[in-house]
Amino acid sequence: MERERLDEIRARAEKALAKIRPYLVADGGDIAIVDITEDMVLKVELKGACNGCPFSMQTMKAGVEITVKNEVPEIREVVDVNNP
Repeated sequence: MERERLDEIRARAEKALAKIRPYLVADGGDIAIVDITEDMVLKVELKGACNGCPFSMQTMKAGVEITVKNEVPEIREVVDVNNP
């Protein structure tokens, strides 16, 4: 996929994450994009209290992934690089 298209998808994904970031920050955590693969997997890193939290997988699937896929339908999956 061309670089310009990936940059546009990444910008839209950042915008989607900005919508849920306040909830993560309120619990002492944060999230950052690490990469977007050619097959449209968004790799993120949960930080702070979210990294290693027993509820992080639920947060990823029920919060992060749904929000990102609603805003960026090209994204096929969202995975946490610290908990693959």
